[in-house]
Amino acid sequence: MTKIFIVEDERRIARFLQMELEHEGFATASESNGLRAYERIIQEDYDLVLLDIMLPEMDGLTICKNVRKISDIPIIMLTAKDEISDKVTGLDIGADDYITKPFAIQELLARIRVALRKHNNTAKQEEATTFVFKNIIVYLDRHEVTVNGKLVELTKKEYDLLLYMLQNHDHVLSREQILQSIWGYEYMGDTNVVDVYIRYLRSKIDDEFKEKYIHTVRGIGYVIKT
Repeated sequence: MTKIFIVEDERRIARFLQMELEHEGFATASESNGLRAYERIIQEDYDLVLLDIMLPEMDGLTICKNVRKISDIPIIMLTAKDEISDKVTGLDIGADDYITKPFAIQELLARIRVALRKHNNTAKQEEATTFVFKNIIVYLDRHEVTVNGKLVELTKKEYDLLLYMLQNHDHVLSREQILQSIWGYEYMGDTNVVDVYIRYLRSKIDDEFKEKYIHTVRGIGYVIKT
């Protein structure tokens, strides 16, 4: 069941939203304190956040900005403010939508459905075009790799080698297997090229990010371990 987190310090509004959303089949939770709300968003599992701006201890804009550093959960800002600058700020820092109080519940429900649908479609698209392993993300559609969110410059052969090893993680790959899969039969017998490119990858990933991904299995070959 889709769970919506309501961050609103006016009890009457929070309760009204809970009743209406639960009537529509959503599960809900609510919080009136900004700081506690932020902690719950990053610690608990929600599908969408309805976020007021004016909150005690931590305002909604700060919450949104901080959450966006670690999560792409849909966020719809709820506020009594109607200034254009507030809307622009909210959207610029990562809010998915913005609705001004007072609002019609049917409009809010429509915006919630749109935000959830957009998020789910994006997630499916990203799943189809990315390969994720620990802190490494391989963007298959554009042949790019990031580690800890930082782009790693790889040659085509380095990229192909890394992706092959990631897709076969926890399986020890012989130099001959790697050579055949990445370089083809014309290189058979020249397993030294594998060792050279493993060294290149280690310098750009293991050494650069201070985490050991590529392991040597003496007498056999290499493996990336979980």
